[in-house]
Amino acid sequence: MKKTVLTFGLISGVMISVLMGTSLIFASKLGSAHSMVLGYTNMVASFLLVYFGVRSYRDNTPGGQISFGRAFACGILITLICSVFYVGMWEILYFNFMPHFMDSYFAAQIHMVQSSGLDPTAAAAKVAAIQRSQQLYQNPFVNMAYTFMEPLPVGLIITLISAAILRRKGAAEPSAAMMTTNQEAGA
Repeated sequence: MKKTVLTFGLISGVMISVLMGTSLIFASKLGSAHSMVLGYTNMVASFLLVYFGVRSYRDNTPGGQISFGRAFACGILITLICSVFYVGMWEILYFNFMPHFMDSYFAAQIHMVQSSGLDPTAAAAKVAAIQRSQQLYQNPFVNMAYTFMEPLPVGLIITLISAAILRRKGAAEPSAAMMTTNQEAGA
């Protein structure tokens, strides 16, 4: 499993890094909503390699059998490798090339709260929470944790779907329904 996980994890990680780097070039031209759609589309495209990695692992096991748990383990490891690449690429881009990117994001969030028509007390509380998040985001470890949480749910969903689709029991294992039918026929 190690070879499969490393191969597909590294390919997926490089893919998500390249896609992220190229999509951020166009982010300012697309607007925030379209940029977010593009970002998650890039994640899904990269995490599709989880499916192919699990399938490759299954097809190379004796008898082509794989349990849901084993398929999930293979897929989640590929997801984790890909997510680490995503975080690494973001840290490089953010701290070296786009240090004010999140300032504009937080400013837009504050503007949205202030123009939402909330009562002043609730708006002030939300603005204060956004400003606390902005301060926390400057810490590289908090930044990495927040960034890691972006692709992880997407990868987890694709891992669960892949494990469910690709699991395969051996032909030698009779199902419980078949055993019950055979026992009733013999009685």
